[in-house]
Amino acid sequence: MFEGQPKGLWALALANTGERFGYYTMIAVFALFLRANFGLSAGVAGTIYSSFLMFVYFFPLIGGMLADKFGFGKMVTTGIIVMFLGYLLLSIPLGGVDPATGQTDMIAMGAMIAALLAIGFGTGLFKGNLQVMVGNLYDDPAYAAKRDSGFQLFYMAINIGALFAPTAAIKIKEWAENSLGFSGNDAYHFSFAVACVSLIVSIAIYYIFRSTFIHTEGGKRAVAAVSNEPELSPKETKDRIVALCLVYAVVIFFWMAFHQNGLSLTYFANEFTAQSSSGLESMAFDVINLVMIILIVYAGFMLYDAKTAKSRIISIGVIVLALLVLFYKYLNLDGQVEVSAPIFQQFNPFYVVALTPVSMALFGYLGRKGKEPSAPRKIAYGMLVAALAYCVMAAFCVGLPKPQTELGADGIMVAKHVADVTPDLLIGTYLILTFAELLLSPMGISFVTKVAPPKYKGMMMGGWFVATAIGNQLVMVGGLLWGPLPLWAVWSVFIALCLLSALFMFVMMKRLEKVAR
Repeated sequence: MFEGQPKGLWALALANTGERFGYYTMIAVFALFLRANFGLSAGVAGTIYSSFLMFVYFFPLIGGMLADKFGFGKMVTTGIIVMFLGYLLLSIPLGGVDPATGQTDMIAMGAMIAALLAIGFGTGLFKGNLQVMVGNLYDDPAYAAKRDSGFQLFYMAINIGALFAPTAAIKIKEWAENSLGFSGNDAYHFSFAVACVSLIVSIAIYYIFRSTFIHTEGGKRAVAAVSNEPELSPKETKDRIVALCLVYAVVIFFWMAFHQNGLSLTYFANEFTAQSSSGLESMAFDVINLVMIILIVYAGFMLYDAKTAKSRIISIGVIVLALLVLFYKYLNLDGQVEVSAPIFQQFNPFYVVALTPVSMALFGYLGRKGKEPSAPRKIAYGMLVAALAYCVMAAFCVGLPKPQTELGADGIMVAKHVADVTPDLLIGTYLILTFAELLLSPMGISFVTKVAPPKYKGMMMGGWFVATAIGNQLVMVGGLLWGPLPLWAVWSVFIALCLLSALFMFVMMKRLEKVAR
């Protein structure tokens, strides 16, 4: 699974892991922060949240165009610096709503918007260009066959950072409240400050291991490399760009549905899901237990692939140790465990990390049999699976009341907790959504780096992120529908969009697969 990959993959993956940890720590609590700190309605908070996500994924188009001219490495470094300044501004508590007047503090709001723009622009310089550099590692014929598996591993590394982010966000906020005496709203800013530290770690990793991937950074070397690649005819270039644009159109609706995890699904966790758990179920809310399961999965695959007795002994030892930790934690369960809404966001990255080797093994087996689906076909299947996830949500939400609000202690309207649905519903939904994500996201990124005309790689990767940006802007639909419609109807909107997108992919399949070959 890990063999035969270029050394630069691990350095770039770890650099991205640090940046993603900070980003997802912020995202885990951001929508709740907007409603609590500024007293915003679900719809307005959702619009700001989705607009931020849009900027995060739109700016890679500009970042890609700049990188095509100045080199990928320079843009990655500049992006980290700009992001750092944005997160630093966001981490300063400047207030929100004046309880006496009920008016929004415009200085605090303006500072937050400025911080979000800086984070979005910095991410645009960093995110897409780093992934192009990963793709460039596989332009070497020695590694070309490992491109898809390489992006799966890279995607897994991103989610290792995201796995710990919700727990970090909650624990740091609680520490700021209980140990430092900050108010609940001001304590959110300490969660945002985590990103500053994680970016320092990212830039350190990038430059310490730079020698393993410096040939992918671009600049003068990139121009020379492109000039040595076979020249595409105008028709071939057009066909590739059109095919990519067709995929981009589908990606829009996937991310619109998927990124409800930070908005309407988080609202559901906050207002409709039981706020405590006990017994075996409660173990799912301890990130240490999730890490133990991940260790068991990876050690199991290492045991299967082991070629020496020493490797087998180490693998068995890791499995036994992880099982003992889980058994110990089970024996020491103590009553009810508090379940906070942001903690549910740890399940998607957990599933990504745990299921990546399963996905790689499955598609590796199909590949050896000559039956592995093409990247466009995997994307279509991903849309069908995403629709299934929202079918589950819709089925279990029939009969539940509409979302409600009430007047809080400080005079600000807040969301009201109206039901105690089992946490297992969201845990299961995130599992299904993760299957969809594994089919679509790493495969889509791999498809872009493979099909994009060499002269437009940066811009075409930027196009992938622009499609993601549009989808993220449309995430606000979940917030706007939150309240006016019954819950089952909200989820049905996403079911319909995912099914229509899948149908479109199947209609265009022959054209897409022709370009992919």
